[in-house]
Amino acid sequence: MAGKLEGKIALVTGGNSGIGLATAKRFVDEGAFVYITGRRQPELDAAVAAIGRQVKAVRADASKLADLDALFAQIKQEKGRLDVVFVNAGGGTFAPLGSITEEHFDQIFNTNVKGLLFTVQGALPLIPEGGSIILNASIVSIKGMPAFSVYSASKAAVRSFARTWTQDLKDKKIRVNVVSPGPIATPGVDGLAQTEEERQAFYAQMASMVPMGRVGEADEIAKAAVFLACEDSSFVAGIELFVDGGAAQV
Repeated sequence: MAGKLEGKIALVTGGNSGIGLATAKRFVDEGAFVYITGRRQPELDAAVAAIGRQVKAVRADASKLADLDALFAQIKQEKGRLDVVFVNAGGGTFAPLGSITEEHFDQIFNTNVKGLLFTVQGALPLIPEGGSIILNASIVSIKGMPAFSVYSASKAAVRSFARTWTQDLKDKKIRVNVVSPGPIATPGVDGLAQTEEERQAFYAQMASMVPMGRVGEADEIAKAAVFLACEDSSFVAGIELFVDGGAAQV
């Protein structure tokens, strides 16, 4: 039986670990050829080995426009189009109000907002009519978490982009949607803790905020991304799909 993305060409930024890697695997399983990007070549090589087929890695920093230009030039030359773009690259660290530095702000906004914007804009000439753009945000786009204001604001910007771009791209019938994860077990989240004890306490604290009583898995976001990428969501545009065990809903 043909997969839901059979014959499609997809891009997953930040596809070397966590949600991006899980989504790239799902896209390939559904029949797509997938480009993944990341900043670290060893992680990209490991991701390609883990996916095993129908995948190509391109080292690129989402916050550097020259890297994005080179990425899209390569995809144009090799495949000529992009049917699905999952803009997943991003991240953040904690900094309470009063101790936020310019470096902290620039690092987060350069990747999560500027990088996302220019990834979509760079991909646009390659996206045919009826294509799908999926932006990865977070429940903190609507929830207040202490010491996470810059990251949260960056994800609120992502949510806003989807509304406007749905209008901008309606004539091309390109759908733009947002997936907003709740607490998910990923290497990026692990990196927010300094020790194993801190990590376990952090996950326990996050799980306590989720009505379903646990943190999510990266593959649970990937399955939502497949839905937004394929024809199952043909009449879905401009939404924010929360995949959060109810954390932002009740």
